[in-house]
Amino acid sequence: MAKQDPVIQLKNVSKTFGEVRSLSSVNLEIYPGEIVGLLGDNGAGKSTLVKTIMGFHQPDEGGEIWFKGEKITEWNVAKARQLGIETIYQERALCELQPIWRNMFMGREIKNRFGKLDVNAMKSEAAKLMSEHMGFTSTAVHPDNAVLTMSGGEKQGVAITRALYFDAELVILDEPTVGLSLSETKKTLEFIQNIKKSGRSAIFIDHNIFHIYPAVDRMIVLDRGKVAGNYKKSEITMDELIESMYRVARTGNMKE
Repeated sequence: MAKQDPVIQLKNVSKTFGEVRSLSSVNLEIYPGEIVGLLGDNGAGKSTLVKTIMGFHQPDEGGEIWFKGEKITEWNVAKARQLGIETIYQERALCELQPIWRNMFMGREIKNRFGKLDVNAMKSEAAKLMSEHMGFTSTAVHPDNAVLTMSGGEKQGVAITRALYFDAELVILDEPTVGLSLSETKKTLEFIQNIKKSGRSAIFIDHNIFHIYPAVDRMIVLDRGKVAGNYKKSEITMDELIESMYRVARTGNMKE
């Protein structure tokens, strides 16, 4: 079977701000159904790389962004969103005082044939998503419940499920486990696996290797704007990865 094109591919991408070179000749690809962890210390270039993938930054001259085998010449936020790149931030971008169904469809509401909001349809779809994709079977959890009543992990589940419902091809998770308890973190990691099960892809950004390692298929390590390591999980143990991260912080090289 022929190998699929990457969902997104960066070729020789650099990004300079004045005299500061935040990214230097970065090459990477994310394949369909792949969860990729993005690791690196503060200042490694993770934020700049992600903002480039999201369309906030244009690569310097010579850098290329490809989507499903096609070179994209005009890369911007609107284009990235149109192609199905969704970002879930630490803050989760949810309106906590609003009910679950409103959060699910915020900005993309279902309307009836008269152009008015179809509240019943949105509640029905939200209930189906909560049952089939988020695992809520209790009648105590209802689409009319305010998001404020949910745990941190469940809120992440709402954001992830919303992205998948609206056909996200690539979900960028910006430190989704920050501030969560152990049980909430476990729930969030389960929701991340739903991305893979749906055949979509994700970039999982986190400082905590112990959260990233069990959840991903591959890990990319950034250091000083360059890709310092690119490993399939089968190629490196967690202990080896931790030792390599210490080494790259000291020397800039993953290997001695």
